[in-house]
Amino acid sequence: QVHLAESGGGFVQPGGSLRLPCVVSGAIADHVVWYRRAPGHQREHVAVVTPSGQTMYTDSVKGRFTISRNSAKTTVDLQLTDLTPEDTAIYYCNLHEHWGQGTQVIVSS
Repeated sequence: QVHLAESGGGFVQPGGSLRLPCVVSGAIADHVVWYRRAPGHQREHVAVVTPSGQTMYTDSVKGRFTISRNSAKTTVDLQLTDLTPEDTAIYYCNLHEHWGQGTQVIVSS
């Protein structure tokens, strides 16, 4: 059975940083996508790492967020830096049809 578990969310001030791990069990973390859903908004694609290791980001997070995968392909991290209140959302990781439960990030002074 495939299971994804996000963690690392929390409350942070503008300009701060967080690291969100997505731990994958029961499958290889080959094509993993991080999404987020902000209050009152639709779910948004944030970053993806492909089976070949290519990474892509939505424009609003380029240069601030970094997605990375460990060599065992069991964990995909999303490093968030220079956070703004607009980054406040629940962050989810996705592997094919499987989803984690999400982890909440709140950016506020």
